[in-house]
Parts: sequence; C-alpha cells; structure tokens
Amino acid sequence: MSTSTYTAHDSHAINSMGLWLFIVSETALFSAFIFARYYLTGTDQPSELNIGLGYAITAVLLSSSLLAYGAERRIAKGDRRGFLWLTLGTIVLGALFLVGVGLEWREAAHAFAPPDLFGVVFFSLTGLHATHMVTGLIALCFVWLVGWRGGFGATDHWGVTGVVRYWHFVDAVWLTVFPTLYLV
Repeated sequence: MSTSTYTAHDSHAINSMGLWLFIVSETALFSAFIFARYYLTGTDQPSELNIGLGYAITAVLLSSSLLAYGAERRIAKGDRRGFLWLTLGTIVLGALFLVGVGLEWREAAHAFAPPDLFGVVFFSLTGLHATHMVTGLIALCFVWLVGWRGGFGATDHWGVTGVVRYWHFVDAVWLTVFPTLYLV
C-alpha cells in the first residue's frame, strides 16, 4: 500500500474546488427562490416596500465587501493588525445590514399582514439571504479570532480567503435579490 501526500498547492486547489462547488450549489438554491418570485408574483411590486432603506442596506453591504477584500489583502501581505481592523469593520457592517433587514421586516410585517403571496416571497427570499449573512458573520468572527490569536500569515491564509470569497458571494446574491424584490 502506498500513501499519498498532498502538497500545500494540492490542498489549496482542493479547498478552492470545494468552495466553488458549494457556491454553485448555493447559486442554484437562490436561483430557485428568485425564479419562484417571478413565477408566483410576476413583476408586481408593492408600494409599501421601503426602497430608501433597501438602498441604504445595499450600500452598507457593498462597503463591507470592500473592507473584507482589504482584510484579505492585508493578511496576504503579513499585516495582521490591518487584517484584524478591516475584518472587524466587515463584521460591524454585516451586523448593521442585518439590523436594516430587521427594520424592513418590521415594516413589511405590517404592510403584508396577513402575509399575501408577495409577503411570503419577500420573507422567504430575504430570510434565506439573512441566514447566509449570519453564517458569514459567524465565519468572519471565527477568522478574526484565529487571526487575533496569531493564526494566518502572508503564506498561510486560506481560511481568510475562503471566508472572504463566501462573503463576496453573499453580497453578490444581494445585488440580485435587491432589484428582484425592490426595483422590478
């Protein structure tokens, strides 16, 4: 029997492939929800939606993505302090986004009570996205904690890269969800 050993390059390639396959499967899930929105409600959009709040939380989320990118670049250069601050900023903005979604849900609960078909679609799609945001925030907190404890460096930061790619994916999904619910 022979044993095979994986090099760091092999490990990185395997991790990357796994992440991309996960993202493809999540894209299929979100695509199904978005398709259901159009199938069930057409292009109807209730006037009760707070489009201003939708734009505001979108700006917050895009800003968090810029900070996440900066955090990844900083750790790749060995700048742990910069990485920690930018990751913390990403976490704060991600949490602020969720607070904004909570405010929108509170308004929508009154506008769609009892939930009509658009309300069901709205809460399902934003709830699915919010679940992914919470998952991303947990992962970011974990990455921040590992970094704070001295983990990650210029040559070993796949954990940061993977989490930031996931965060960008969740942000990109919102760029489809937002117009699907608020602008169409």
